[in-house]
Amino acid sequence: MSAPAPRGVLAALRWACLRDLRLAMRSRGELALIVVFFLLVTSLFPLAVSPDPELLRTIAAGIVWVAALLASLLGLARLFAADHGDGTLEQMVLAPAPLPALVAGKVLAHWIATGLPLVLLAPLAGLQFGLGAESIGVLLVSLALGTPVLSWLGALAAALTLGARGGSSLLALLVLPLAVPVLIFGAGSVESQAAGLGADAHLSLLAAGAIAAWVLGPAATALAVRIAHE
Repeated sequence: MSAPAPRGVLAALRWACLRDLRLAMRSRGELALIVVFFLLVTSLFPLAVSPDPELLRTIAAGIVWVAALLASLLGLARLFAADHGDGTLEQMVLAPAPLPALVAGKVLAHWIATGLPLVLLAPLAGLQFGLGAESIGVLLVSLALGTPVLSWLGALAAALTLGARGGSSLLALLVLPLAVPVLIFGAGSVESQAAGLGADAHLSLLAAGAIAAWVLGPAATALAVRIAHE
């Protein structure tokens, strides 16, 4: 680490977030790969399936959400691996700063660098499938609520597989089944809105999941990091 981590919870979270954002800016190619992958997946599906506008609108939310999940997996393996390899993670574990706050800062930085761009690109993906303005708005909100949950699931899986052989494959096997409810509620919110039933129920469940992830995620992931360190 370039400087010792501060002791306070908010100060430690801010320090870890800014540090990881600076590191992410040094590897812009990896960030661009995630965005390009998301755009390619969402752009190729309309070309590969029937050009029927009704069919495209029906499958739009599911495809966008699956593309967002797969794109987020691309950067998860390096969430703790680089710090583990150069000894920084060990210093974080031994530092007087609260480890859950440091972990939360890293996950927040990961979401800002990889999840937020996908949320901002959601309207473009929705337009490709012919979604209306209200459906695009719901898609945007659902991704904003659901992608942090995916980041926390990935962070926990990355910590559990830290140092294991084939860690990237194990990470995907752990995250994909756990992400199914997020995909169901995320895609279901857009479908319910399009059907005139309203998306409040699905979005409320996503919001509850996001709150639970931010409340429980730091402690659970920090425990997994400590176990990997030991």
